[in-house]
Amino acid sequence: MKTVKVHLLNSFTNVKSGGNGAGVVLSLDFSEEKMKEIAGKVGFSETAFIEKTGQNEYKTRYFTPACEVDLCGHATIATFSYLKQKGLIEKGQYKLITKAGKIDIIIDDIITMSQTLPNYCEIIDKNEILACFKNIKDDDLIENLPIQVVSTGLRDILVPIEKLDTLIYLKPDFEEIKKLSQKYNTIGAHLFSFETLNNSTAHTRNFAPLYDIDEESATGTSNGALSCYLFKYYRNFDFENLVFEQGYCMKKPSTIFACLKTENDEIKAVCVGGNAVITGSLDI
Repeated sequence: MKTVKVHLLNSFTNVKSGGNGAGVVLSLDFSEEKMKEIAGKVGFSETAFIEKTGQNEYKTRYFTPACEVDLCGHATIATFSYLKQKGLIEKGQYKLITKAGKIDIIIDDIITMSQTLPNYCEIIDKNEILACFKNIKDDDLIENLPIQVVSTGLRDILVPIEKLDTLIYLKPDFEEIKKLSQKYNTIGAHLFSFETLNNSTAHTRNFAPLYDIDEESATGTSNGALSCYLFKYYRNFDFENLVFEQGYCMKKPSTIFACLKTENDEIKAVCVGGNAVITGSLDI
């Protein structure tokens, strides 16, 4: 049987020891079951399958080891970083067709991807979140900021945490997070604190056990959603230059850049960007 070449990259980092691992396969010529099988053998949270469909246009599908997802930020950054580093594309703007819709990709010093305009969805009772983490209490949450499902392509539960130490030493109950994710049809929970290690906009942690991802070290879509949440509820930032730090608890430090274009107090565009490092390849 013909082997499949999977390119391995770490996204949202400039060093091999950081970021979030993604597989990249330069073909869509597989069955859904085969793609899921390949993603399972790669073992990363997501593997992207991509092919060129037209002038400056590509189509991609994303698979976790468990199932297909509509969109994955870090795997998109990995894919276009690979194409750029191998000289397969040049600086410029590209279209990417995903199950979450068509998005813009800008290739420059970093890879930037557009996301859908935000949907602000269910506000969740704090007791439902407290049940998901064994060592946080009511007063560990930031007062006057809601726990809410927000989507810029994927639905995430956004949870504001007062202290960085609380965020770092969380004790997640993955079964409870799974139940909550199922109830609200979300990818998982994205927790953040304004206390940071590197003067970033926020320090974040992301838990998606429903998709066999206990914790993820860098999440583009979640931080895109968080950017929009902050614009709605907490206007203390330059929203064209947001920087999120993630992955430190996993010893995989990551940096995710985000930019909101706004007009007349409305969000007109959401972009997330970063770099990726090639770490190797697999023949499957």
